[in-house]
Parts: sequence; C-alpha cells; structure tokens
Amino acid sequence: MNTTPRSQQPTTASAAAAQRLQDAMKRLRARLRAESGQNATGLTATQLGVLASVVREGPVTAARLAALEHVTAQAIAQSLAVLKAAGLVHSEPDPQDGRKKLISADPSATVLIDRLLTGRASFLARAIDQVVAPDEGEDVEKAIELLERLAEADLRAGGI
Repeated sequence: MNTTPRSQQPTTASAAAAQRLQDAMKRLRARLRAESGQNATGLTATQLGVLASVVREGPVTAARLAALEHVTAQAIAQSLAVLKAAGLVHSEPDPQDGRKKLISADPSATVLIDRLLTGRASFLARAIDQVVAPDEGEDVEKAIELLERLAEADLRAGGI
C-alpha cells in the first residue's frame, strides 16, 4: 500500500477515474435497489440504512444512530418517525438513563432487511457468475480490496 503523501489537487487522470467510479457506483446502487425489491418498500435509502443499523446494533439511541449513519439528529428523528409509523421500530426508556430512548427493531424489520440484503447479494453473485470470466476472479478480488481501501481513506490531513 502506498502511503507517500500526494498533492492535494487530483491529477486529470484521477479526476476522470473518480468520475467514472462515481457513475458506476451510482448505477450499481440503483440496480441493487431494483433487484433486491428495495424500491417496492416505499422507504428511502436513508430510512433503510437507519433501519439496518437498528437491526444490526440492537437497542440503540438516536444519538448513536446519527453517529453510525453520519447524519444529524434531526435527520435521524425524521427517519425514525417514518419507521415508527410503519411499525418497523419502537422505542422504550433506557433502563440506565430514563431521559434517553432506546430504539429497537420489530421482527418484521429484521425479515425485511434480511430479504433486501439477500436479494442484493444474490443479484451480485449471479452477475459475477455471468459477466466475470473465470480468469478475471483475481481482478474482482483486487477491485474489492481497492474499494475497501477507498472507503476507509482518511484524507482529513490532506485538506479535504
């Protein structure tokens, strides 16, 4: 892995690659939403992300959800209102601190999230089997590793 500091201004080549990557990820996200049935839920991607966090984290505070989703408390409150109205989450007082509420997922929420994640994974597996040649398997692994590194990049020291 290259850890040498680079210029704060992207090169023309990296800017072009960044745009192509962004466009490809946008198209892939849209395809995953359609193939998994996410569009049919009537919930936004943000609301489903919040719901998935509630399912994954177990009873959790709204403040913790905001931190996990990298959004404001107000945004979490709006998403939770929709999820509560749909019967997918409920809240109860925190036994350690009665001023706080713990948000929990309804069992139907767990089923929904599992179905969506399974649908996404199934589509990707089928697409890989159909589109990726056997000799390109290592390329897919390298691409995944690169995407993971990009997702974990901390560029704050670089002026972003």
